[in-house]
This record gives sequence, structure tokens and C-alpha cells, in this order.
Amino acid sequence: MSFGQGGPAWGPGGSSTPDWAALAEQAERKRARRRRWLLAGGGALATAAVAGIVAVAVISEGGGSSPSAKPSESLPPPGDLPSEPTGPQPSFATERPPAPPEDYLKDPAKDTAPLGEDTLFPDEKVTVRGRQYQRAETDTAKKCADAAQQDLVPVLRKHGCEKLFRATYERDGLAFTLGIAVFGSEAAAAEVKSGYEPNVAALPGGGVPDFCRVVLCRTTVNALGRYAFFTIAGHTDGTPAGDDDEKAKQAALDGSYFGHDRLMERGKRQSEADAAAG
Repeated sequence: MSFGQGGPAWGPGGSSTPDWAALAEQAERKRARRRRWLLAGGGALATAAVAGIVAVAVISEGGGSSPSAKPSESLPPPGDLPSEPTGPQPSFATERPPAPPEDYLKDPAKDTAPLGEDTLFPDEKVTVRGRQYQRAETDTAKKCADAAQQDLVPVLRKHGCEKLFRATYERDGLAFTLGIAVFGSEAAAAEVKSGYEPNVAALPGGGVPDFCRVVLCRTTVNALGRYAFFTIAGHTDGTPAGDDDEKAKQAALDGSYFGHDRLMERGKRQSEADAAAG
């Protein structure tokens, strides 16, 4: 008996040996056809994807609520654009705020408002830190030494005191004299404050007797801009104002506060007038 009888013939002439070369060639042809189909299918898919992207881009650019950057071709030519705005334009008014009052008080070129007893001490009654005082007397010393006590005189002369204005105010048996001295510069007034020796001479009059001449009184000194100002305060009946005399101390401080306020008011008026003049 022979094996394989009735089976397929593998080779020429019915030989039972397979033709391996033919089988390999046939398999290679199949693989080549498969690769061509895969390449063709991938290209089609890529083309479809690009087409989808283009379609999305066109839809986004063409409208809808989403913002988009329009191509430059959609703008009118430069020659068609208006060179100047055609509608109503906003207007602006420049406001000039007042300068600080101190700017006027320290500069003689700016501090040009009238200066005298009537501008520094215009009111018969004044209220200082809640306490009311009655004006008794005022005066102007063109020679500052005439309105100062001995130790203050050389200090005023050294720094070129131009004028010294005084006013005396009284309440409840206490009185203070405020002296405001004018100098050519802020530096000179500051030097007077630092080199201070007491003091301005008390100014009697208007019902206030000659006070603070031979008894202890309270004094202050300060400077603002080109002005130095001094106070001397005590009892009108001649009672000494010792270290424990709080009322006399308060009267002297009230006089200094009042002098500062009057000078600041002077600077403020000049500043506001300049701002209004624009």
C-alpha cells in the first residue's frame, strides 16, 4: 500500500513534493496588494480629516457668537478710513488745586498779600481751643527791638527782623501778648527759633494794665515759613505765674496756637486766590 494515494498533486507531473518558490511568490503578491489597500485607505482618511478641519475653520470665521480674528482683506483700504474722528469729542477742564499754604509763607516773592495789624488780628473776639479771648490792643514796631525785651533784641537783629506785630488778648484776669516777627527767609526765622532768648515785650492797653514786667510769666516761641512768633502770658493783677500755674501756661500756649492759625490762614488765602486766578 502506498501513502498519499488520492491526495492533491503538489508538483509538476503529480509529484508529491511542494513547489516552495511558487508558494512564496504567491504570498508576496498578496502582501503587496494588502499594503496598497492600507495606503489608499489612510490617504482617504487624512483627506477627510483635513476637509473637516477646513470646514470647522470656515464656520468659526463666518459667524456665530464666538469672537474671531478677521482677515486683513476684510478691512477697508487705508484711503477709505477717516483721518479725523467725525463724532463729538470729549472735553477736559484742567483743575488747579491750591498749593500748600506754607509755600507762600516761606517765599517773599509769593507772600505778597497786605500785612498789618488789621490782617493778622482782625477780630475783637477770638476762640482758641474752646476758650474765648477779648482783643485789648495791637501795634506795629518797624524797629523790632522796640517791641522786644533785652535778651531777644540781639537775636532779632542778627537775623534781619523786618517788622514785629503785636496783639494782646485777655480773659478772666489772664492776658497774653502775641508777637509775630517777619524775616527775609524761612532759614532766618528758623535760626531765630533755635537761638531764642525771652522774649517779646507784653503790650498793655484796652483795659489791660502793664503786665509781665517784673514778675514771672510764661513764654513760648515757634516759627512758620519766614515768620517767628512769640507769646508772653501772665496775670493782669501782677501775680507771678510759677511752674504750677496751669492757667497761665495754657494762656501762653493758646497765644502760640492762635499765632500759628493766623499765619496758616494768611497762606491759605493767598494759595486759594492764585488757584482761582488759574
